[in-house]
Amino acid sequence: MTTTVSWLDDITMTELERNPYPVYERLRSEAPLAYVPVLGSYIASTAEICREIATSPDFEAIITKAGGRTFGHPAVIGVNGPIHDDLRSMVDPALQPQEVDRWIDDLVRPIARRYLETFEDAGNAELVAQYCEPVSVRALGDLLGLHDVSSDTLRDWFHKLSRSFTNAGVDENGEFTNPEGFTEGDEAKAEIRAIVDPKIDHWITHPDDSAISHWLHDGMPAGQTRDRDYIYPTLFVYLLGAMQEPGHAMASTLVGLFTRPEQLEMVVDEPGLIPRAISEGMRWTSPIWSATARISTTDVEVAGVALPEGSVVLLSYGSANHDHAVYDAPSDYDLTRPPLPHLAFGAGNHACAGIYFANHVCRIGLEELFDSIPNLERDTESDVEFWGWGFRGPTSLHVTWEV
Repeated sequence: MTTTVSWLDDITMTELERNPYPVYERLRSEAPLAYVPVLGSYIASTAEICREIATSPDFEAIITKAGGRTFGHPAVIGVNGPIHDDLRSMVDPALQPQEVDRWIDDLVRPIARRYLETFEDAGNAELVAQYCEPVSVRALGDLLGLHDVSSDTLRDWFHKLSRSFTNAGVDENGEFTNPEGFTEGDEAKAEIRAIVDPKIDHWITHPDDSAISHWLHDGMPAGQTRDRDYIYPTLFVYLLGAMQEPGHAMASTLVGLFTRPEQLEMVVDEPGLIPRAISEGMRWTSPIWSATARISTTDVEVAGVALPEGSVVLLSYGSANHDHAVYDAPSDYDLTRPPLPHLAFGAGNHACAGIYFANHVCRIGLEELFDSIPNLERDTESDVEFWGWGFRGPTSLHVTWEV
């Protein structure tokens, strides 16, 4: 059977960006695998269907149309076979747990403390802009070898790339409805290349321990490096997804804890609960909400829906993590719920490479925040607004405390 539900025609990008949850609750109930015209793709909205497609041999990874326009080819999230194997062999070693454990504290704690020192005596702060995002981008920027690129510039890059990547609306002919929406992403990529190209020139002849230097050299025959045009699409992926994920997960976890003051107190009193709080925060508001896709390699039926070969399916992991079939009261933040697995980092051989790194950036960031400001409270005079459909997190988080 094919799913044709008239209300799907009325879904808009603005609606999805502002608050995708009502649309996806209806999708899970009425059409858990359905073609959504504004996206020009099928949408998988339940945990079962997302996991089935992500791990099925009848599907391969594909980058979304807007993602391909933003990142170019070959980006690690949208390739398969030998190219995917090579790109993962390029990026994975630095992110293995035993490697991350070696340097993560020395990398992240000084960064977190440096940002905390700028406002810990002020009695108030806006944590997304002053702490969560800067700690996240600075940690990854330094890991990549971009020490001299300011945190403000790194934040500007990932916001511009994010808006480009999620500029996904198409018309009935499959053409982008807002082609101008890619302009700022193109400008960011040009700026990135202008800054990184000289660094690559240096790393080719003077390799060091930075991640990009390893990307150039690791696994290559002596005297050869990977071509910069080959690694740039994956670098753009990192400067968007890996830059934003720890910061937005940290901020969403804080917002969730503020809805449960007794649980916030538990976490402040027992820092060992922070990893569990972060896991629930990532389930509650998944930073990578609906940014990954698969394409069917043959005619296949999933959940009673016939998908012809070449059908593109967006895996909405943020919706899957609110699936009533898996979680009780999924729209509530609750770190005491049973620790069931979630899909914030995806599934299958294209699951996020940076799971361990992202979790530990969040952990250290929150450990340092609660250690410095244990009496943190949300400023109830300022609303918390979440934004995003492909990537989602709070746009701001105002807090106060007694000094």
